[in-house]
Amino acid sequence: MGSINRIDFLNCPLDPLLRSEVLDIVKQSIADKESAKTIQFVNANKIAKIQDDSALKSLMWSADLVLTDGKPMIPMARLLGYNVPERIDGIGLMLSILDLANTNKYRVFFLGAKQPIVEACVELSKTRYPDVTIAGYRNGYFLKENWSDIAKMISRADSDIVFLGLGSPTKEELGQYLKQKDAGRIIQGVGGSFDVMAGLVKRAPIWMQDIGLEWLYRIIQEPRRMFWRYVKTNSICLGIFFKTLFMRLLY
Repeated sequence: MGSINRIDFLNCPLDPLLRSEVLDIVKQSIADKESAKTIQFVNANKIAKIQDDSALKSLMWSADLVLTDGKPMIPMARLLGYNVPERIDGIGLMLSILDLANTNKYRVFFLGAKQPIVEACVELSKTRYPDVTIAGYRNGYFLKENWSDIAKMISRADSDIVFLGLGSPTKEELGQYLKQKDAGRIIQGVGGSFDVMAGLVKRAPIWMQDIGLEWLYRIIQEPRRMFWRYVKTNSICLGIFFKTLFMRLLY
């Protein structure tokens, strides 16, 4: 993998790449049978979490690629003087990688979510991406003591791509563990994307995604669960951003 101009964005790493560049890295890594690489994402929630979670912060800096999932991250980064070319969201990249896998006949492993959800993702993949080989799949209900067995399962299946449909910080921690075990070539944390792919959760309309209001759509869908989470994490993220911007302007 070539040199990436990684930036320090509000104490979190961020790789300012185009989607096409990420897909080129995926293709090269698989073609050259390189050591496993992890892909993680940064948004307001992640920025807020790493401020008092040094373990998660370390895991993010250990990831091979960290991409901007939250649309508001782009203007914030640009105001701080960083050129971030585009948003690369988790589910969008997952679907792009599945397209790539279909063209190149890659082997894909789905790990995470409830059993009916991950099974639905597998069946949808077989229909939409007929040339993808499903290397394996497993639900996300397991203990840390099972990680060694899961890594062996992924390795025995000769998996090119592993999608981790798990929450933070588990997907970052497990992703790093699988990388150390060289289980799979590309390991992408996709969070709740399996729920979206299976139709359990509906994505915001494109126009809301384009103007950075996908978080508002999530609140409308699940107001009780999501309202205070977004109020808290967005407030923390904005506070850190304005403090950083003020210091930049001051000095």
